[in-house]
This record gives sequence, C-alpha cells and structure tokens, in this order.
Amino acid sequence: MTDTLDHVMLGAEQVPVVTTTSLVIGTGSAGYCAAERLAGFGAPDVVMVADKIRAGASRNAGSDKQTYYKLTLSGGEPDSVRSMAETLFSGGSMDGDNALAEAALSARCFYHLIESGVPFPANHSGEFVGYKTDHDPRQRATSVGPFTSKSMVECLERRVRQQQIPIIGNCRLVDILADDDGVRGALFLRTDVGASRSPALEEETVETNRGEVPAADPGGTLIDRLRKEPSRFLLVRASNVVLATGGPAGMYADSVYPHGQWGGAGAALRNGARGRNLTEWQFGMASIKPRWNVSGTYMQVVPRFVSTDADGGDEREFLADVVTDPNQLAGLVFLKGYQWPFDIRKARDGSSLIDLLVYRETVMRGRRVFLDFRRNPGGDLDASELEEQARVYLERAGVADLAGTTPIQRLRHMNEPSYQFYLGRNPGVDLEKDLLEIAVCAQHNNGGIAVDGWWHSSVIDGLFPVGEAAGAHGVYRPGGAALNSGQVGATRAAQYIAAHRAGAPASEGFDAVAAPALSRAATLLADAVARFHAGAADNTGTLLTEVTALMSRNAGLVRSRDSVQEALDQVTGWLDDYAGLIVVDDSSRRSVNRLFLIHDILTSQYVYLHAMVDYLDHGGRSRGAVLYTDADGDLPWPDQDLGLPEEFRFVLDAGALDGVTQEVDWDGDGAPAFTWRDVRPIPSDDDFFENVWRAFRDDKGVPARA
Repeated sequence: MTDTLDHVMLGAEQVPVVTTTSLVIGTGSAGYCAAERLAGFGAPDVVMVADKIRAGASRNAGSDKQTYYKLTLSGGEPDSVRSMAETLFSGGSMDGDNALAEAALSARCFYHLIESGVPFPANHSGEFVGYKTDHDPRQRATSVGPFTSKSMVECLERRVRQQQIPIIGNCRLVDILADDDGVRGALFLRTDVGASRSPALEEETVETNRGEVPAADPGGTLIDRLRKEPSRFLLVRASNVVLATGGPAGMYADSVYPHGQWGGAGAALRNGARGRNLTEWQFGMASIKPRWNVSGTYMQVVPRFVSTDADGGDEREFLADVVTDPNQLAGLVFLKGYQWPFDIRKARDGSSLIDLLVYRETVMRGRRVFLDFRRNPGGDLDASELEEQARVYLERAGVADLAGTTPIQRLRHMNEPSYQFYLGRNPGVDLEKDLLEIAVCAQHNNGGIAVDGWWHSSVIDGLFPVGEAAGAHGVYRPGGAALNSGQVGATRAAQYIAAHRAGAPASEGFDAVAAPALSRAATLLADAVARFHAGAADNTGTLLTEVTALMSRNAGLVRSRDSVQEALDQVTGWLDDYAGLIVVDDSSRRSVNRLFLIHDILTSQYVYLHAMVDYLDHGGRSRGAVLYTDADGDLPWPDQDLGLPEEFRFVLDAGALDGVTQEVDWDGDGAPAFTWRDVRPIPSDDDFFENVWRAFRDDKGVPARA
C-alpha cells in the first residue's frame, strides 16, 4: 500500500494521500519502539511521520544522570512484578492494569534495548546493577549517563531504518481523523513546502545533540514521490494511529522541553480523544539557554543562587534572605539533587522551598535567577554542620571541604561530563566563567490521552497513544518510569495491533472525515494569509509568546482558582476568535507552521485549564508538583516566619483523591464534560500455569477488546 500515492481534490489542488495499516506519529523512543515492534510482530505496512525527525524530548533532553526505571535485575534484594506494580500504583490516581503491565514488561523492554545496543552498565557477572531514584523503595533505576533517552532513540531508529520503514519528516500534525467507527488516519501540514525558508526557523526546531546525522529517509519510492508533490498538506489513511507526539510541551513558556518538542494533544482532544489526569504536571528547576534539568550533581555541589534585575544588575543572593543559616541552606540545595522535581509535600518543611523562592523571583518579581558555580554561597560553610545524608555523600565523594573548594571544582571532581555538557551545547556555557540562567520549568505531563491496559484509546478504536502522549501515570511516579512506560506502551500497542487490527484500512468513510478537516485547515490558512496581504502584520510570534507566558504565569507551579479562571477566560477568547485573529506571512514557513501550532496549543490549554477548574470544584487541593493557593492553608515552613507571599498558602490533598481519576471528553464545541471514576485495580490474574497456557494457545496472551 505504501508504494503508491492517492490524491483528494482541494479545489484545483491535488492533496497526496498515503495509505498504510499503521501510522506512527512521532520519532522519539516510544515512536521508534512502536514502529520497530509492529514490524517485528508481523504487522504490515508501517509508516512514521514526524514534525522534525531529529527533534523531540527523547533525543534532546536529559539530566546529569538520566534514569531508566525497571524491575531489579541484580543483587540479593527481593523484588517482584507485583511489588513494582504496587509502587507505580501507589503514586495515586493510576490505573492498576497499566501499572501491572509496566512492571511485567519492564524486563522484556529493558533487554530489548540492550539487544538494540543501548549500553546500560552491567557488572562482571552480567548483572544490570541499579540505584534508588525518587519514589522508589528498591534499587530499580539505571542509566547510561546524561543521554539515556538519546541513546535509546538512536539505537531504535537504527533498527527501524534497517527494516526500511518509511519516515516522513517536516509534517506538523493538524488533525486526527476519526468517526464513530474509529480512527481513519491523520491530516498534516508539510512545513517544508510552499514558502521560502526562514533563517530563524532553526531556532525553534531542535537543540541538536552532537552526534551522527541520520542516513537518508528509508521508504524509497514513497519518499521520492512525496518530494515531488507541491501541496502544503498530506493525508494519511490508516487502520491504526500510534500517537507518539510526547506531552503538550508548547503550553508553557518556562519549559525544559527541548526546542522542537511541541506535542499534539490538541489534535487528539479536539477530535474526540478522552483526556485523563490532565492537571498532573511535573515542574523542576532547569537552565533556559540551553534547556536542561539542573538536577543531581548540579545541586549536590551547592552552587550559589543569585537574582538580578531584567538587565543583569542588582545582583543578590536571594535564598539567604529567607534561610539565614548558610549550612541549613546548603543542605536544602544539596537535597534538590535527589529531590529535583518540585514536590508539594517537601514544600511544607523541606527542599521544595527552593523551587518556590526561585518562582517568586522570576514569575512574581520579574527578576532573573542564575546559578553561580564560580563562588561559594555567602556565609561560613562547614560540611560537618550539614544533615547526615549530605555530609556522608560529600565525604564519600571527596569534596567535604566546602569552605576550601568552589562549586565548579566540586562539580568537575564529581561529574566532569556535567561540566562538559554545557560547553558542548548551543549556546555553550562555560561554568568556570559564566552564570547559568534558570527558572522553574514544566518538565513532564503525567496525564494525557486516556488508554486501557493495551494503550488503546478508551473511546476511539484504533488510536494508540504511547509515551508521554498517553495518560498512563498517576500523581507521582518513580524517576525514570516514563522511559519504561514509553517502551511498554509501544510494545503493548504493537502486540494488540498485530493480533487484532492488522487489516488494510477501509476505503469507505475516509473521504467523509478527511474532506471537512482538509477544508477547515485550508480555509484557516487562506484567511490568515489574506489578512497579511491586506496589510496586517504577521502576529504568530507575538501570539505564541503571549499564550505560553500566560500559562506559566497563571497555571504553572503555583495556581489559584482565580488565576486559572483568568487564564481560561483569555484562552477561550483567543480560541473563539482565532480564525479572525491570526495573521500569517505565507512567504515564511515558520509563520505558516505556527498557525497550526498555536491552534493546537490553545486547544490543549482550553481543555487543560477546564480540567484544573473542575479539579478544584471537585475538592482538589495541593498535590504532586502543584501548589493550589488556599487562604485557609499554611505557608511553607509554618513554624517559622519566612516572609513568604500569601499566594504560597496551601492545604495538602493528603491522598484524598488517590483512588479516583479525572477524565474529560470534548467534541470541539462548548465546554468539556468531566467524569470522575474509581481507578482500575491491579488485576489478579489466574497464574495457574495450565490455565494460562491453555488461554495463551488461543489468544497468544492478547485478548480481543470486549
């Protein structure tokens, strides 16, 4: 099917149509895993489509030691699939069938990565050793260093290319095509067609890690034919759509998602996909140029925190204004290495106070915050006065002489690659000489599109959200669990498709869904371009800045009922007026691209903000990585008067809603509809071998959807 192109007519324009059994949207670790698994399980005709093949969080994000979470595979410490599932399930508002699948397939998916070439460390006996990560009672975590997910992407991509699976790049997702019978395919904007190339386009495509440039796209005939097609649009007809677009990274201005990672949640939500746990985000401190998590060693070496005015003047160590004991402050900064994501439970009397103070400087006071590794924080530092965990760690690392060394000396002694990383980025930062600007940034959405235990959409047959696009996590999750979840979800989706949905897409019904979507997209573009030629200025850049800044200011780490409603009112206005508001310069690919990008972001923001309002109306309080302002609550560190703003008053949820999950449906018109249901429990399957074997002979372990 993928050797030929069909066409549909848009006025006098021919729009190409690719036909395939399975369409995988996204070229991150989950997307490549899904494509490679589909081929391996015998599913025919797989096509991959991506905005930018080398963009995305998997290839371009990480930390000082990026973690992968899996079942314990070394040593004598006891572990089990059930125990790991219970750890995942205990994060709150997580479905038990997803937790059990992530535990049960973790070893299989981990070894698949090993066989694909990912160099996870093993001891001389062949045991894959581990360490503890956040929210982890065992030593299940492992890592290949700062670029664990990058290594995963590169190794899985190599296997996909060896299988000659077509990979079509430069295509922005515009709409998921679906009707009452299920998914029909997808509509894309071809971002490399129809306009001159803007030199600034590269600024928002990808912060590329240095490394091997991929070979030419496989797919031969199909790719060659597409290159000759002049239409700005592309339609893909498919029986199955694997949505591997990552989280809705474009929603926030303060973001650690790499440039070029935008997400595609709006296209799914707008076309009938159900959202789940959308309120649950992770936030943490990160550098902003370049975007990178300042976790682990960056905090454990106890750098100096300074803030300045917008022009870089009026430098001061603002943390010391609140925590006056320099050794107590050093201990809190050290703990941020272990406790990097903001955790509202640790804001009461722990290290998450640091995040709130950085947030106050940047968002509430309009100042800039920097890490200074060149000098120690003010005051007399004495490692012997630190709490035990920090003191012992620094002693074992050989850097206990805090007064006699500087943070950069400690960093280079403990983790030289963390220093070299910033030197090699674009823009490069020499921590020996330069300050490193940071903010509290959106890092991961634990919610997403609702899925069942096979990562099959709960409402759209044939739609399989995987990776961060799937709402498979709870409120809390162990560090590195997202990488495992992406591999497990992709594997489960591929198993189900190969077993039950490997047929060719039906020819009838596609045009009835595709034509209206294509017409809406073309009209939106034509009207926006007409306003530009009538004399209006291109406003895509300004609007993109405004919509993302609004979310960081009103619905980020700190939220209130009033701030969320204010943002919702503004987003609703933008979305309602969008067709008449947006102005596009059609000579700029970036401007045309942003037309559909901003629409997707606004769609996501509209549903997500409604979810936040509904959460509060349902009695939700502060939990996970979010502080919801509550006038009846306490300020952080309530036993001390730290002079904190009233917006920081909160009441802990304390697990009150852990046993339920919020879901949302929206038909693209009117307000979204919310339901709260009990989480699905961890399954208690029949483990008697003869019974399992008999069932397996019938369905190969992949039962059909009820």
